[in-house]
Amino acid sequence: MSSQNTTPETPTTITVAYGDGIGPEIMSATLRVLDAAGAGLQYDVIEVGEKVYQSGNTAGIGDEAWASLARTKVFLKAPITTPQGGGYKSLNVTTRKTLGLFANVRPCVAYAPFVKTNHPRMDVVIVRENEEDLYAGIEHRQTKQVYQTLKLITQPGSEKIIRYAFEYARTNGRKKVTVMVKDNIMKLTDGLFHDLFKQVATEYPEIEHESYIIDIGAARLAEKPERFDVVVTLNLYGDIISDIAAEVSGSVGFGPSANIGDKAAMFEAIHGSAPDIAGRDIANPSGLLLSAVMMLLHLGKNRVAERIHNAWLRTIEDGIHTGDIASAEKTTERVGTQAFADAVIARLDQSPEQLECIVYPVREAVPTITPRLGSTATKTLVGADIFLDWDGGPSGMDAIAALTVPGLKLLAASNRGLKVWPGYTAQEVFVDHWRLRYVAAEKGATVSHTQLLDQQRALVVGGYDVIKTENLCDFDGKPGYSLMQGQ
Repeated sequence: MSSQNTTPETPTTITVAYGDGIGPEIMSATLRVLDAAGAGLQYDVIEVGEKVYQSGNTAGIGDEAWASLARTKVFLKAPITTPQGGGYKSLNVTTRKTLGLFANVRPCVAYAPFVKTNHPRMDVVIVRENEEDLYAGIEHRQTKQVYQTLKLITQPGSEKIIRYAFEYARTNGRKKVTVMVKDNIMKLTDGLFHDLFKQVATEYPEIEHESYIIDIGAARLAEKPERFDVVVTLNLYGDIISDIAAEVSGSVGFGPSANIGDKAAMFEAIHGSAPDIAGRDIANPSGLLLSAVMMLLHLGKNRVAERIHNAWLRTIEDGIHTGDIASAEKTTERVGTQAFADAVIARLDQSPEQLECIVYPVREAVPTITPRLGSTATKTLVGADIFLDWDGGPSGMDAIAALTVPGLKLLAASNRGLKVWPGYTAQEVFVDHWRLRYVAAEKGATVSHTQLLDQQRALVVGGYDVIKTENLCDFDGKPGYSLMQGQ
């Protein structure tokens, strides 16, 4: 039997957004369960998402909503729809970055035999970096043919999420943390993340640690998730593998998530707004309801979190299922969104009989994470990559090389990252995006910003369209840039 809610919960105001698509349905169901369980919550309802976008606000959120979040610091959000095209920015990313929600925590648990899965012992937590990587959303169209997205990985941001993963493991009695990266290709960005992981891991000797390249790591997560415990990774990879893990566990519809920062938190299901089934009372509210359970734990309301979680488990165990998880073998009653919430409410203060009963011991929260592995490297300017919008080919490079200013030399040129000058290339098709690598003419010498500006000016005066310059720097004598393919 779950713990009885004998003492009224201290009233807490949270910010709530009903969202778009199926959002209003699953939020209504979730709030009814919270109220019936005596969660002691008051709701400051805000409008975000599709209607706000369509009003002309490209961020999808207005000043009143931000004011509410500044007051409550806790956000329970249903899925929202971002209109296609028109330059609209992702509200989820905007909210995470604005509120400093650096950690995205996604538990993925199997509920066999009541929910079909090939992995009945699966219990994995994905800890995803939440503010950086390609999700910085810095994109440019540079030429007629070429578009660019910048992948930004920082030392403080990486260290912070890695430390959070180890602290989460320690606080929650987890035994192992796995990092997944692609540092065999992205040696600087993913390489930094991996190096910091290895450094931080030495401070947690009681926790096993390991690393995987993301492609084989994702494959093994799908094939045998039981081998993993806590997985920490970069933003894009975490988004992908958490959906894989949720699906492998039995249903993406069960997937909850917490977005944690030092001063605020947001809780949401991992699935989208599913407009194709909106208004039909068939959506599974479990992902949002379990996210609300994570919210209650964040608020220190452990007992009511237990009541709801165990009632939910008992509902699943009793075969009361929404259509996405219904099966001939285990479903006794196929229900809609609101009827599922009714079933959970009817089972408050009941516990599962076969699935493990949930007990949330009072634990200290994961402490505030402060990065401390700062760098004091000496930075030296040694050259620049100058990018052109140019329709030429290797045969035209001699004319470009002739424009090199004194003190610099044109070391190489690349097209789509492949060195095609000087030397042999079988490549015959070139896009209109060229990288020219300039370094000091004298080996071991440094260059000045003035020299690099003179080189850009020489190219422009020569009739070339300079679209971007990236300085090349050494840090403590080691290159802070990658080689071209074939260089």
